[in-house]
Amino acid sequence: MSNIVAIVGRPNVGKSTLYNRLTETRKAIVDDFSGVTRDRHYGVAEWTDRTFTVIDTGGYVARSEDVFETAIREQVVIAIEEASVILFMVDVTTGITDLDDEIASLLRKGNKPVFVVVNKVDNTMLQSDATIFYSLGLGEIYNLSSMTGSGTGELLDDVIKHFDEELPEENALPKYAIVGRPNVGKSSIINALLGQQRNIVTPIAGTTRDSIHIRYNQYGHDFMLIDTAGLRKKTKVKENIEFYSVMRTIKALEEADVVILMVDAVEGLEAQDINIFHLAEKNKKGIMVVVNKWDLIEKNSKTVKVFEEQIKEKIAPFTDVPIVFTSVTEKQRVLKVIDVANKVYENRARKISTSKLNDVMLPIIENYPPPALKGKHVKIKYATQISGTSPMFAFFCNLPQYIKEPYYRFVENKLRENFDFSGAPIQVWFRQK
Repeated sequence: MSNIVAIVGRPNVGKSTLYNRLTETRKAIVDDFSGVTRDRHYGVAEWTDRTFTVIDTGGYVARSEDVFETAIREQVVIAIEEASVILFMVDVTTGITDLDDEIASLLRKGNKPVFVVVNKVDNTMLQSDATIFYSLGLGEIYNLSSMTGSGTGELLDDVIKHFDEELPEENALPKYAIVGRPNVGKSSIINALLGQQRNIVTPIAGTTRDSIHIRYNQYGHDFMLIDTAGLRKKTKVKENIEFYSVMRTIKALEEADVVILMVDAVEGLEAQDINIFHLAEKNKKGIMVVVNKWDLIEKNSKTVKVFEEQIKEKIAPFTDVPIVFTSVTEKQRVLKVIDVANKVYENRARKISTSKLNDVMLPIIENYPPPALKGKHVKIKYATQISGTSPMFAFFCNLPQYIKEPYYRFVENKLRENFDFSGAPIQVWFRQK
């Protein structure tokens, strides 16, 4: 089940700083000027073994006050519709502003859990000032400092109580989510596969209004296709089409077994594509890349290789990902997408017997052991695959704390060289014997 936490609020209240703290990154640019966040940021956070997606809804820069407030209002409306939990961030140093009141009014009309997060409460003297935010009528307030992290633990303890329980899927069929930026051909490829105009297709970005689940049962294949959306239902969202598309994509991604990332051959792999790729990787989903509109590219004998190298350079370090070049309009290699997606699904579920794993990996490790540290040598004696939805391996040794990141990469690469895990993220652990 997908759990999305959206951080909403007016500019310069500290949304990006809280986002960075929750996701343990420095991905969102932070400054003391309003409207610094030009792009929507989304990442994975974890609290007490519960994993969830965090979205910083900042992201609109404009000089016109009216346009600016309209964009914020639209993002709040989208968050109410799509998020599991909403963190409404306010600033104790400025008190309640007119825009805070307007956002609160929108949130009161929704049916999603809302947490009023009073930021910049850096000392006990400011706690009494924070009580004014009870007048917003949204229930309990949570005082914190997103800069230092104080108060975030209490907030997250209550936030995760509102998450969906991770129930087993009723439908055991494999689920393939077709994701990508608007107008790359997501709906067109589904229509081509089904041989019918199941989805509306136009040259206008964001035609698909909802995530659509379609069962594909042809040519010996049986699975669910998830076509992701690009436009909010009921009202037109001009500046926020991408934001809505991202939220729907994340929900589809978390539900899927394999993520089929579609890329426009003319535009190439862009920042949003890379973000979605790494989000799928962090969620341990099977991944493949489909480069559509290949018929529009002038080609020579090296074009495919150069294009593949450019993509792998951008998605590194996880580069063991199949890439298929298609032209949906010309019906080129459309069925190959399904064949490769099935293969990725199999690779993600692949189990290696303990005996075979040790027969292959232990001689490699013996020839290339971890570097000695402080005069002490790491000896790896035994390996086994751990049960899970994606490939996970434990290597038992005497001094796991001395093994550094480069050796993790070395072991993962050797696993990929000897066993077919193309498209499947691998987790490697070293544990005390």
